[in-house]
Amino acid sequence: MGALLTPALGTVVWASIAFLVVLFVLRRFAWGPILAALNDREASIAGALNEAEKVRKEMEELAASNENQLKEARAERDRMLREAREMADKLVADAKNTAREAADKEVAAAKDAIALERKAAIAELKSEVGNISLDIAERLLRDKLESNDEQKALVNRLIDESPLN
Repeated sequence: MGALLTPALGTVVWASIAFLVVLFVLRRFAWGPILAALNDREASIAGALNEAEKVRKEMEELAASNENQLKEARAERDRMLREAREMADKLVADAKNTAREAADKEVAAAKDAIALERKAAIAELKSEVGNISLDIAERLLRDKLESNDEQKALVNRLIDESPLN
């Protein structure tokens, strides 16, 4: 009974291979694009921040002549920064959700594959046990029915016990 509860080497190997495949797929199709998107977005935000800083400096130079323009520029800069932060937060959240969904799908697929392998192994084990049982029964009957008298007695008893009588 204890031997059935310990994983076989083949199961461990296939589970490890499935894990490595999932890890490779995640690295290849999830982490790379997410990091590239984050880097692009970071550069975009840095560019927006630099642009906002230039606008702020230009407005400070014009502060003596037009105080209203300075207030409007600051309001615009704040809005751009807020939108950039909101967009960055949304992008990070979307990337996390996408990665989580992909990982969940891969884990589910790996679990299904493991379940199928387990069912196949159990079916193969049952088949092998059945074959061994038949072989043992055949050997026992062969040993028991060596003489013709024993064979005739068994045949007559089976005929008497059959539901056709």
